[in-house]
Amino acid sequence: MRISTSMIYDLGVNRLQQQSSDLIKIQQQIAAQRRILAPSDDPIASARVLEVSQSSSLNKQYDTNMGSVTSALGQEDIILNSVELLIQDVRTSAVSAGNGSFTDQERASLASELRGRYQDLLGLANSTDGNGQHLFSGYRGNATPFTETTPGNVAYFGDQGQRLIQISTSRQIAASDSGADIFLKGMNGNGTFVTAASAANTGSGVISPGSVLDLSKWNSAANNKDYRIVFAVDNTGASPVTTYDIIDPANNSIITGAASEALASATGGARFPRIYNSGSDIGFKQLDTDPGMPGYAATGQPAGFATAVAWDYGNAVSINGDPASSQAVGVYNPATPGIDSFTVKASTNTNIFTTINDLITLLKTPTIGSAGNTQLTNGLNTALSNLDGSLNNILTVRASVGARMRENDAVQSTGADLQLQYQQTTSALQDLDVVKAYTDLTRQQTALQASQQSFMKVQSLSLFNYM
Repeated sequence: MRISTSMIYDLGVNRLQQQSSDLIKIQQQIAAQRRILAPSDDPIASARVLEVSQSSSLNKQYDTNMGSVTSALGQEDIILNSVELLIQDVRTSAVSAGNGSFTDQERASLASELRGRYQDLLGLANSTDGNGQHLFSGYRGNATPFTETTPGNVAYFGDQGQRLIQISTSRQIAASDSGADIFLKGMNGNGTFVTAASAANTGSGVISPGSVLDLSKWNSAANNKDYRIVFAVDNTGASPVTTYDIIDPANNSIITGAASEALASATGGARFPRIYNSGSDIGFKQLDTDPGMPGYAATGQPAGFATAVAWDYGNAVSINGDPASSQAVGVYNPATPGIDSFTVKASTNTNIFTTINDLITLLKTPTIGSAGNTQLTNGLNTALSNLDGSLNNILTVRASVGARMRENDAVQSTGADLQLQYQQTTSALQDLDVVKAYTDLTRQQTALQASQQSFMKVQSLSLFNYM
């Protein structure tokens, strides 16, 4: 191999340039605190870093979304808490209105106060978030959900949607609730059935919301969930007695118990009315029609009372002699003779705005005589049970909001742990070993200096120096 001066020079310069480049790269790594400055430094690790970085960015976006969920649900919970307190205040006013010492003027004053609470409720139902979007309008954030079309009648102009926000790769969470589900879905009565007094009642009968002792009996296919209870005073005996009948409005037939039917059959088909003891419960569990019973006159007055025998079930009246599984329908307290009629029907959804408006109307209505006081009492009982149904619905929605907030917090905590794992993985792939880097820098500087000195020695060699 022939070695020339130019070849020695070129090889020396190339080597010095390579060593200088290696030194600069180490300096750049130390400055950036990263081992990988370009994909070519470690192609496999670079690809993995890119994948982890994308997952980390997506996880950060989910964390932002979860922050939005926390804000939205937190604001909704605050509004629902205000609604809950408002309904409780209205309920307190309704209880106060039942005070026997209150005059019509005092009840009218309560009605005026409740009108203000009614408007407060309407304002809460139309609450907006920080972006001006209505909280309870479903998907239609720009639409005002509740509008009073006529005095006391509120219409809903939102929809049934819930705004969903993605909080993980596999989970969406509802950050809102439909106003219809909150304000229009309370159950009237006791939540299973609703009792009501006829507006034409002339006696002083008062019926309570009642309670269910055996829900399976109520939900039985044999139960049509529609009854009428009619009271009357039988004056044909030695002394007046209060009697009642449970009627199936579908065919206006009288529902009786097996024991009463057996007695009626033994006496030639005569019907024996059931005597009512003031303050006792009326219980029944299924339809049981006596085909031999006399009909009803147009006025609803029971005809053909048998006076020879009065059948009395005692303090817990129940059809088929089964008080343990009967449904307690209500309490009738007759103070004066008269005909009173009550209905028992399956509970339906009630509008909280309508409930409060009906209560206001009731309190504005003057009470005339004992019948007026009785109508007031029955009306207040209805209002209280309907307010309780709406309040229970609000509490159910709030429980759902709380469950979603808790789930969101749990996912957020998992996301924070996952973000830390992404950071650790990225660090292991691309971060610089500082101790090793400084050692390599020192070694590279020493090698470069030695190469420079060697190059100076070599390039000074010439045959002319020995001639």
